[in-house]
Amino acid sequence: MAGTGGNSRTGYALLSPTLAVMGLALAAPLLLLAVTSLKSQAGIGFADGWTLAQYGEVLGRSSYRILFARSVGISAAVTLVTLLLAYPMAYFVAFHARHKFAWLIALTIPFWTSYLLRVFAWKIILGYGGVINSGLLRLHLIDQPLSMLLYNPFAVVVTLAHAWAAFAILPIYVSLEKIDRSLLEAASDLGDGAVRRFLRITLPLSMPGVIGAAILIFVPTTGDYVTPSLVGGPAGSMIANMIEVQFNRVGNWPLGAALALVSMVLVAVIAGLFVTAARAAAKAAR
Repeated sequence: MAGTGGNSRTGYALLSPTLAVMGLALAAPLLLLAVTSLKSQAGIGFADGWTLAQYGEVLGRSSYRILFARSVGISAAVTLVTLLLAYPMAYFVAFHARHKFAWLIALTIPFWTSYLLRVFAWKIILGYGGVINSGLLRLHLIDQPLSMLLYNPFAVVVTLAHAWAAFAILPIYVSLEKIDRSLLEAASDLGDGAVRRFLRITLPLSMPGVIGAAILIFVPTTGDYVTPSLVGGPAGSMIANMIEVQFNRVGNWPLGAALALVSMVLVAVIAGLFVTAARAAAKAAR
């Protein structure tokens, strides 16, 4: 028993730095955010007492509900587009590439640069005088530059899909790499073609990786602030932009805190559904 107690103390001692960092960097800010959301703004300070009025405004105002829906919709579109682009690449590397490690390094090279620089690059590409418009004009496919390429949800989806592509490719590749190739050989011997083998074996067995990639993409993109600010415009703004407005421009910290917490709960619920689907997929793949 004494040995068990000593092991427990040693374990807690080893975990204490991690627990301290989590408490100071995660739990304390969340607690402060929750406390702030229960106050009301009075000039440059907070009014006395506690109130749920901020949550009532967040949930009752239609503009905020529209913004939440737009944020979830854009993140869902980013997740879908990224998965559709990442899966074929991960499949190629897992099943057909000879030098897999070299391919994985090559796929991640673009992401060694700054995230902000990549967003600015897409702003140049999609801009009124950018690469796409200049190319279409030189090919005489359009008479004047297209203004619909930038400052809208389309630009946000394209930019975020590129920014998070590597985070989708890698987990899908790992999931595909773990598939027992003898299962594919057996299906081929039984007369299944390439498409049927993919639909019956490869895709179901790779679903845990696909759902894991979806979680990795959906959760952070819902709260993205930089990309909608630079390429989204008013039509492509998301909930994080409104939170920034409340904190830095309007100065209504309680409302900004309530918006942040409600968005976190919303994302947590959707992420929980993703995790449940991942567990079901993993159980079905066994």
